Amino acid sequence: MSPVLESTARALLRRIAVEQAQGRLPSLTAAVVRDGELAWFGARGRVEGATPTSGTQYRIGSITKSLVAVVVMRLRDEGKVDLLDPVAKHIPDLRVGEMTVAQLLSHTSGLSAESPGPWWERAEGMPAAELVAALGPEAAKHRPGRRYHYSNVGFALLGELVARHRGVSWAQAVHEEILLPLGMRDTTPRPRAPHATGYAVHPWADVLLPEPEHDAVAMAPAGQLWSTPADLARWAAFVAGDTGGVLAPDTVAEMREPAIVDDGDAWTGGYGLGLQLARTGGRRLAGHTGSMPGFLATVWVDPSDKVGVLFTANSTSGVSRNLPTDLLAILDQHEPRLPEEWTPVADTAGLLELTGPWYWGPSVYALRLLPDGGVSLNPVGGAGRASRFTAQADGTWLGLDGYYAGETLRVVRRPDGSLSHLDLNTFVFTRTPYDPEADVPGGVDEGGWRS
Repeated sequence: MSPVLESTARALLRRIAVEQAQGRLPSLTAAVVRDGELAWFGARGRVEGATPTSGTQYRIGSITKSLVAVVVMRLRDEGKVDLLDPVAKHIPDLRVGEMTVAQLLSHTSGLSAESPGPWWERAEGMPAAELVAALGPEAAKHRPGRRYHYSNVGFALLGELVARHRGVSWAQAVHEEILLPLGMRDTTPRPRAPHATGYAVHPWADVLLPEPEHDAVAMAPAGQLWSTPADLARWAAFVAGDTGGVLAPDTVAEMREPAIVDDGDAWTGGYGLGLQLARTGGRRLAGHTGSMPGFLATVWVDPSDKVGVLFTANSTSGVSRNLPTDLLAILDQHEPRLPEEWTPVADTAGLLELTGPWYWGPSVYALRLLPDGGVSLNPVGGAGRASRFTAQADGTWLGLDGYYAGETLRVVRRPDGSLSHLDLNTFVFTRTPYDPEADVPGGVDEGGWRS
């Protein structure tokens, strides 16, 4: 992917220049990622007297959680962890309820948001064994699965789960299994030069106060990592689906699926498995925000068109919530993505006879062949259940999404080999409405259609 146009770059730079000036940020970096590549990088402010670069480290806070989640999903894919396992199966000394691994990943465990003792983000950390021992029944604030309740403690436990399975620290597991394969060599648990210093900016004067930096130990999986804009650009590409062999793309897509929403009917924000989700400007975004004393960071991607944005700042507060989406809007305004060119696809599997109208009772559906070799079954009038299906080795089709996700579609033929009907998990689709020659459940009235 080529860099953005000069006019686009100017508009993006102006947006972060306004943000840095109005938010009184010591420094701010931002980047746009398209098709897995860094398409634009911009920076304002100073780090040690110089403009920060794409190699300047910032603390990324809770973006750390997503990387921990990836190792957990690797354990799941290896068969060592089931997402429905009680967490106590993997941490037997835990005395808090029956929450599952999936509930920790999606912040639906009901666990307390923060750990016992002083505020962990500004205090020396405790060992994992001490944290686990300190979590009693009072740490359960809600019934597991009942609601979205963000829990830093939950990801501390996931880090401990990783450590117990891998026999190394969570940070070493992340380093070996994610960072090295993806080439994210400048992402580390503690800062390395050049890095930004975290500051608080006085609310009524243009002066700074350095914020503390320490090893959070047991709570570190909730927000310990430092990274660079260049490494975060690679991470954005990973979340969008360029997984580099670290996870199967289908597993990352599973992580991006909504497990819970945090604003009810509005559904503008939610959580998957270790990934935050947002809906804005017609886009569905996945990624994560991050904050620690002295630092703010965010990575958002839209996997549907493989575009992402990110920022890092060394201030406890001051970055507006809409900065990332404003950057996306600028990109859309100046360089709207062109649709992929349509090209014909040969019917190598001989599926053409399946296409066209099918009827579920009197309701009309259309079956289409998809470029990837799958099929879609959609209601013609727009109202009804739509799903895509992928071929299976036994000749059936597996539902990928919608109401029929995970369900089986069978093509039923007559003894002479001609098409009879489709059986979709007991729902029968026929070539004519209520075809009397097909095996319609309950049968078809012998009198047929009448006035």
